[in-house]
Amino acid sequence: MDSILAFLGSIPWWEWLLIGLLLVALYDITQKKHTIRHNFPVVGNIRYFLESFGPELRQYIVANNREELPFNRQQRAWIYSSAKQENNFQGFGTDQDITSAGYIFINPALLPLKLAPDNPNYNQPYTAPGAKVIGLFHKRRKPYHPPSIVNISGMSFGSLSATAIESLNKGAKKFGCYHNTGEGGLSPYHKFGADVVVNIGTSYFGIRDNNGNFVMEKLVKLVEENPFVRMLELKLSQGAKPGKGGVLPAAKISAEIAEIRHVEMGKDVISPASHSAFSDIPTMVAFIESMAAETGLPVGIKSAVGKLELWHELADYMLETGKGPDFITIDGGEGGTGAAPPSFADHVSLPFVYGFSKIYQIFQKRGLTSRITFIASGKLGLPESAIMAFAMGADLVNVGREAMLSIGCIQAQICHTNRCPSGVATQSKWLQSGIDPTLKSERFYNYIKTLTKEILEISHAAGYEHPCQFTMEDVDLAMGDNNRIQPLCDAYGYTKDVVPFTSIADLLKIRT
Repeated sequence: MDSILAFLGSIPWWEWLLIGLLLVALYDITQKKHTIRHNFPVVGNIRYFLESFGPELRQYIVANNREELPFNRQQRAWIYSSAKQENNFQGFGTDQDITSAGYIFINPALLPLKLAPDNPNYNQPYTAPGAKVIGLFHKRRKPYHPPSIVNISGMSFGSLSATAIESLNKGAKKFGCYHNTGEGGLSPYHKFGADVVVNIGTSYFGIRDNNGNFVMEKLVKLVEENPFVRMLELKLSQGAKPGKGGVLPAAKISAEIAEIRHVEMGKDVISPASHSAFSDIPTMVAFIESMAAETGLPVGIKSAVGKLELWHELADYMLETGKGPDFITIDGGEGGTGAAPPSFADHVSLPFVYGFSKIYQIFQKRGLTSRITFIASGKLGLPESAIMAFAMGADLVNVGREAMLSIGCIQAQICHTNRCPSGVATQSKWLQSGIDPTLKSERFYNYIKTLTKEILEISHAAGYEHPCQFTMEDVDLAMGDNNRIQPLCDAYGYTKDVVPFTSIADLLKIRT
């Protein structure tokens, strides 16, 4: 024993330090709870150490809770704590500037809605199906009734990692929401049981020939082989870069991605800005109708908003022919989960509230809102923002970056570099190996469950059972430093149409 103690005593302190660091590194690499520590052994612990007193540091030296963008620290903290089932409450009142322009006020009822014991939300406070059946008006063979008012927005495998996509799909399966593939196509990581919406962009990934042209037979085969595909979304543009095609560098194209997207290895894949399958409104509607006829699925469009001439033409054509998209997804210019030129991300296309209000009115004036399901997208994954979208006429809300945050994204804002430290937006095998889909899927499930629960609780506070019942008089906006507020109907110049609704119990009886 004395010889052992003597040996240990002969080891210099710096060797003990190295041994300690080695043990920490081994532990960090083998654990799966914290992605940053797994991907960056030893040094990754510094992030959590700084985070432990980061709020105090930023509060007095750098920034307060509400200054960071695109999601400030308070918003991210709510998502993180909800995902981890930690305390997501707030103490000592609001720290927001409630007189700032655009601040949202939701008007509660004098007497809130009292749930009866037989109400589905009495024991399941996060159950909220969509109020509309998609594809019903156009008599699609396979109409779809979304089981959830909140769903996952289009984020491609290739932009997001395999483990991130798998985590989201498994979480979506557990909660009961749909998962949009993004334009990168249907991958093996979208096949863990959730309902799927296949996004079809200008490159027709997965359903194209060698020249990048759309192939109907491939789409039909994809739908037949994957019955969990419930809708098709034709992407005309997206909020972060409308009118500009995506670029997937050759370095990021693995054999797996090449097979899924039906592209060649070793070459940059540059998506065109416009579709080759159609060139104007009549041919676009004909394309939509042909996909719906061949697959039986509801087909919609996704777009950012700018010029309105073609939107008017689309509405007129739909009124005249009785044909057209079953749903319309409006993507706000503040959206974007991948890479985009700053000029596009910052200045091209309208933010959600302006874009959505303009498009809704175009279809409302022609009496078309009952035929269409309106899906809202663009930084709406927080309860108050989602409520505002429903009050403006949205039927469903899609979340993108908030879903990423729930599975570990730290808003490093280097999605375009392939060096995402959390493993969410990278194709690096090492970085994405830090994501444990079993754990992260549970965190996404917790987040979307909490989000839906709070949306319903605010609805009840306003006297409603379902958020589709919100009107534009129920939400006020602060007008800035003039000490005035305006209801949404005055701010945007319209009143949304009433959505037929009886009860959530009746919605749960719908089978499609």
